[in-house]
Amino acid sequence: MEIKSLEGIAFDRLADAFMDAFADYDIVIDRPQLQAMLTRRGFNPELSFAAFDNGRIVSFTFNGTGVFDGQPTAYDTGTGTVARYRGQGLAGRIFEYATPRLVQAGISRYILEVLQNNRAAINVYGKMGFVETRQFNCYFQECAHITPHKEGAVELRRITTDRLPAAGMFHDFAPSWQNSHESIIRAGDTLIATGAFINGRLAGYSVVEPASGDLTQIAVDPGLRRRGIGCALLSRAAGDSRTGSLKAINIVPSCHSLNSFLLSAGMEVRNTQFEMELKF
Repeated sequence: MEIKSLEGIAFDRLADAFMDAFADYDIVIDRPQLQAMLTRRGFNPELSFAAFDNGRIVSFTFNGTGVFDGQPTAYDTGTGTVARYRGQGLAGRIFEYATPRLVQAGISRYILEVLQNNRAAINVYGKMGFVETRQFNCYFQECAHITPHKEGAVELRRITTDRLPAAGMFHDFAPSWQNSHESIIRAGDTLIATGAFINGRLAGYSVVEPASGDLTQIAVDPGLRRRGIGCALLSRAAGDSRTGSLKAINIVPSCHSLNSFLLSAGMEVRNTQFEMELKF
């Protein structure tokens, strides 16, 4: 068994490893969606690592890297182990191998997300020094069952991501890694950004990934809320989804305005997660 960087490994081999590791999980993702996910999350093959058995990737951690909340950060974009290699501590060995190399590259912290009902994983991460930093709600609903309230008199039109307002202007909480402005920029034209305008003024916006139905961001100017702007944006996002569904993940429970809005539109909390952090 050899642990080494994924630098120079062809995408098809990475995709094969991902499909093998999650073959017995309830995860449906094709290769184009995997490629889009890795791009959006800042996948860095040089600082991602895997265990190889006779040249085959049998366990891996795909790391994204970038600046998050002003700090050089690594993010667990995907960790998996092929079924018959589980129970050998490979994921832990890979992380131990990765840590000094991440530090040497200037990374000052590592973040990941884990389902709150996965107590085994949470305990393992806790023993490694990770601490829980935030809780997240993850929403899902078929578009046909999304029933936003009556739309207001707003003009909706496509905008480029450079038109999005500065972080914090419309948001009540800082988005998670995969929903951050940096991730949106990385994703490029795989996302659709829609602006809501009142008298020519940007009053709100949404960003959706049509291929997955992922509602990456939706936000309305705090001074212009309760005018149907969010409803109009949610309806447009549902129309842009090519999956027939919408999901809005990593919504902090303390953001009552957004949680109440999504629930009133018929969306349901399907999962809850912890964001966990390890500082180097």
